[in-house]
Amino acid sequence: MKLFYGEIEGNKVIINSEEQQHIVKVLRMKDGEEIYVTDGKGNLASGKLVIEGKKANIQVSEIKANYPEFNPKLHIAIAPTKNIDRIEFFVEKAVEMGISEITILQTEKTERKNINIDKLRKQSIAASKQSLRFHFPTINDSTKLQDFLKNIDPETTFVAHCHEKLERLELKKLPELREITFLIGPEGDFSEKEISYLSNNKIRAISLGNQRLRTETAGIFVAAWNYHNFK
Repeated sequence: MKLFYGEIEGNKVIINSEEQQHIVKVLRMKDGEEIYVTDGKGNLASGKLVIEGKKANIQVSEIKANYPEFNPKLHIAIAPTKNIDRIEFFVEKAVEMGISEITILQTEKTERKNINIDKLRKQSIAASKQSLRFHFPTINDSTKLQDFLKNIDPETTFVAHCHEKLERLELKKLPELREITFLIGPEGDFSEKEISYLSNNKIRAISLGNQRLRTETAGIFVAAWNYHNFK
């Protein structure tokens, strides 16, 4: 399936301008080739490619609407790594495994403060197309931990940390939920002050196993766990 990103409104389909350039200049596709276009909102159009100079359009043959989303919906709020390549790798793999939402979290020990969120969004679209997802995840702006907690449900939110002396639930013992949010800390983990703050806000702690995982590995682990439980 040659899948591209664009807008779908009723029977009208417009391929994204950057995607058009990719089709014409990079892929050098030809008139009449079969293509598919998704709007990332659960809709998929299929049809024949129409090349007009430097522009690429689609002659629509069919539009399928309302493809189902992943269930449960997974939101990971993760602190960025010092090496940006690692967090970009996490985004790519988590998107492939159906994550619904990602928030870049600023914590006490976060070393990297500046994040190119637009680049992460473009990478999430590319990963969505690669994995044939018709619902693209939401990539939120970077936010401070305290601000993030203002808009979440404590009943469906959990924090993964490595403080062994503090009480933590086993991942396999979490209740079955339709939506779930995980907080994953930076290199060096959340501070004890932050753990106490989260606990005071009724955020329960979980353990991801006996091994100490890197930040991006923990994020991918949780995404894989949710993908395995997909219904």
